[in-house]
Amino acid sequence: MIRSHDLATYPLPLIRRAAPMDVPSIVAIEKESFVDPWEESVFLDAFSYFPTTYFVAVCNGSVAGFIVGGLEDTGENIYGHLCNFGVSALYRKRGIGRLLLRRLEHQFALELATGVQLEVRASNTRAQRFYRKLGYKEVFEIDGYYSDGEDALVMMKWFRF
Repeated sequence: MIRSHDLATYPLPLIRRAAPMDVPSIVAIEKESFVDPWEESVFLDAFSYFPTTYFVAVCNGSVAGFIVGGLEDTGENIYGHLCNFGVSALYRKRGIGRLLLRRLEHQFALELATGVQLEVRASNTRAQRFYRKLGYKEVFEIDGYYSDGEDALVMMKWFRF
């Protein structure tokens, strides 16, 4: 939830579907945010894989953040998978990440997902707190998930219909 003092200080961003022209800005945010960033080609490929679940937040005409997710069908359930998510350091602590995640969750629900799964570095306790505040729960760990050997914590949020 955006606090009232956030609204007084910062204008709400425009959340829209990402476009190929956004990729240079997305890559810049990715590189400043992660130790093992996705390559530009992966972000471009995401347009064909995830056309309805790839969003950006735009503030003052600039891409301030992005989120990419996809739908996965287990045969029993359809769930959303948050693949990548970042907010520029210049725009953090303004509720933009929360807005992006809520928009992705909304799209997943529209596409009949029963919940959302994500992976987060075991050492990234700040991100884990963020996800917990938004209703995500830890379900298990994956040993050596990241390219540097760090473990991932898998978190889920189930939708209630």
